[in-house]
Amino acid sequence: MKGRITCDQINAVVKNLNKAMVTKYKIRNQAPSSMNATNRSLHYRYITEETEDIEDVYFVVEEDIRLFTRMKLDRRFHQIIVILRHCQRVKEIRTSGIIRYAVC
Repeated sequence: MKGRITCDQINAVVKNLNKAMVTKYKIRNQAPSSMNATNRSLHYRYITEETEDIEDVYFVVEEDIRLFTRMKLDRRFHQIIVILRHCQRVKEIRTSGIIRYAVC
């Protein structure tokens, strides 16, 4: 669909998105009293990123992907996101200057 992107590259991005999502919600679902300072600050950031419109939606932002994976967020990543959006596997939610990648 876009250039010469292979299925392996798409699967690698999906795998990294899943890894970031699992790690984020593992931190998000813990009690803040049982965490260290860095995870606690992440926990509070996750709470502030959730708004009323996307309360029951699982999502990650680019900062989470950078933090929990070694993937580069370059042009190829965004091309693969377009492919995943076309296949209705990922949905972009753009509100208040934050791009959230939600699982469909």
